[in-house]
Amino acid sequence: MTRRGVAILGSTGSIGTTALRVLSRQTERFEVTALTAHTNAELLAEQVRQFRPAYVGLVNGNEQAQHGWHCGTECLVDAATRDDTEIVLNAVVGAAGLDATLAALRAGKRVALANKETLVLAGPLAERACAEGGGEIVPVDSEHSAILQCIASRPSTDVRRVILTASGGPFRGWSEDQLEDATVEDALRHPTWSMGRKITIDSATLANKALEVIEAHFLFGLPYDRIDVVVHPQSIVHSFVEFIDGSVVAQMSVPSMELPVLYALTHPERLADDGIPPFDPVAVSPLTFEPVDAGRFPALRLGIAAGKRGGAAPAVYNAANEQAVALFLAGRMRFGDIPRAIESALDSLGDLPGDSRDELLEADAATRRHVMELI
Repeated sequence: MTRRGVAILGSTGSIGTTALRVLSRQTERFEVTALTAHTNAELLAEQVRQFRPAYVGLVNGNEQAQHGWHCGTECLVDAATRDDTEIVLNAVVGAAGLDATLAALRAGKRVALANKETLVLAGPLAERACAEGGGEIVPVDSEHSAILQCIASRPSTDVRRVILTASGGPFRGWSEDQLEDATVEDALRHPTWSMGRKITIDSATLANKALEVIEAHFLFGLPYDRIDVVVHPQSIVHSFVEFIDGSVVAQMSVPSMELPVLYALTHPERLADDGIPPFDPVAVSPLTFEPVDAGRFPALRLGIAAGKRGGAAPAVYNAANEQAVALFLAGRMRFGDIPRAIESALDSLGDLPGDSRDELLEADAATRRHVMELI
C-alpha cells in the first residue's frame, strides 16, 4: 500500500499536535513529509526526531541554522507544494496561512483546512485556486466536518439549511456588565474544548462562530440566510443539516478534534482508530440547545454582516478581530473592547476593494493599523 504524504503547517500548535497524534496511529496509510512551526523550536525538534520529515521549517527563531531548517514565511509555501506531499494540513493561525493554502490548491493538493481565516479573508480566491489547479479543501473544524459528513454526496440544492452549534464559551451565563472587564484567565477557561489561546478567545466572544458561518458559506455554497447558529453547551452535536424534505441529520461525537482531523485526511473513506473515545449516549445526556444572545455577543452579528457585505469586509473583520484579540491577550485592551474595535474598523474600512490578494492584504494591514490607533 502506497502511503500518502502529509505536510503539517503549524505542527506545534493545538491542531498540529493533534494531527500528529492521529498520524502516529496511522503509519501504514500516511507519512509525514514536512513540518513547519512558528517559534516553538524545542517541540518542533521532538517532532522531527519522531516523524523524520524530509522538510522542516521554522518561521521565527534562532535555531534554523543549527538544525539546518528552512526559515521565514516562505517555508509555509515550500512545504505545501512539495512533490512528495498529497495532503497539506494547514493549522497556521490567522491570515499568515493564506498564501500556503492558495499555493497548495494551485498545486493540486488536498488542503485539510484548520486555518478558517483563509476562506474568511479570501474565499473567492480560494475557489479560483481550486479551479485553476484541481486542489480541494476538506474542513478540519468540527462543525464543518460534521456538515460534510451529514451532506455526504448530496447536492447543495437538497439542503434547506445548516445549523452550526456553539458551546457558548466560558461566558454563557455572564451579563453584559460582567463581560466588559472579563480577564484573560476567565476567557481562556473554555468549558469543553482544549484549544490555542487565540481561538479560545474567539470562542469566548463568538467571533469564532462568525468566522465559521463565513467559512460554511464558501465550503458548501449556501447563502447566509440558510446558515444558522444555536448554542449547545455539551458540544456533542457538532452541526445539523436540514434537507428540503424536512429531514434533519446531525453528526455527534465526544468533543475531540482527533475525529475531524482523521476524517479530513481520509474523506470520503473512514479508517478505524482506537484513539477516538467510544460514544455513550447515556453518559452525555441530557443534550440542550439555546438561542444565541446577540446583544451580549455582538462579534457574531458583526461577522455575519461582514460576510454578507463581501469585498474586503470579511478581511477587515478578521484582521480587526486578530489584532484586538492580540491586544487583549497582552493586557492592552478590555474584553468588551474587542467587538467595538471590530465595529470601528468595519465602519472605517469595510468598503475597501477586495478583488485581489494584494488588495485584501492591504485591507488587512490597514485594519491592524486602525485597531492599534484605537488604543
